[in-house]
Amino acid sequence: MLSLIGSHYLRFYKISFSVTNTIMNLRAPISSIMTTNLLTVNPEDSLQVVKEIFEKNNIHHLPVVRYKKIVGIISKSDFLHFRHGFSSNEEDAFFNESRMKAYKAEEIMTNRLGKVESTDRIEVAVEVFKTNLFHAIPVVDNDELVGIITTHDIIKALASE
Repeated sequence: MLSLIGSHYLRFYKISFSVTNTIMNLRAPISSIMTTNLLTVNPEDSLQVVKEIFEKNNIHHLPVVRYKKIVGIISKSDFLHFRHGFSSNEEDAFFNESRMKAYKAEEIMTNRLGKVESTDRIEVAVEVFKTNLFHAIPVVDNDELVGIITTHDIIKALASE
């Protein structure tokens, strides 16, 4: 179907898909789909370390941990927002690099976190994602970080069924 708006043509497509009878088990424990081999940083690590981790790995959330206890999280969006204030001039490259080494992870991390336990049901995480604006939840057992569950983990689990 074509529609004319001003002098622009817009094409509308009817998209259809079938849904199989397989439904994700929302009552399964979070541990069944969470990510467990995590990359983490310490609160005192420089943002240069954070930058290198984001650049070398396909991750979007970086837990900040002190003695196995999560104290914050840095999203890639938050990190890029921080870097947005940097100059793109080559003359300022040294200054930008110095800032990356001077600032610490704890200075840009989010420290008011929602947390779940590995034995909580997936539906708990879905409800947290539905009512909040974040896309990652630390998984903590006995006050120790054991994993992370993200909206991507849930989508992967849905796609594999």
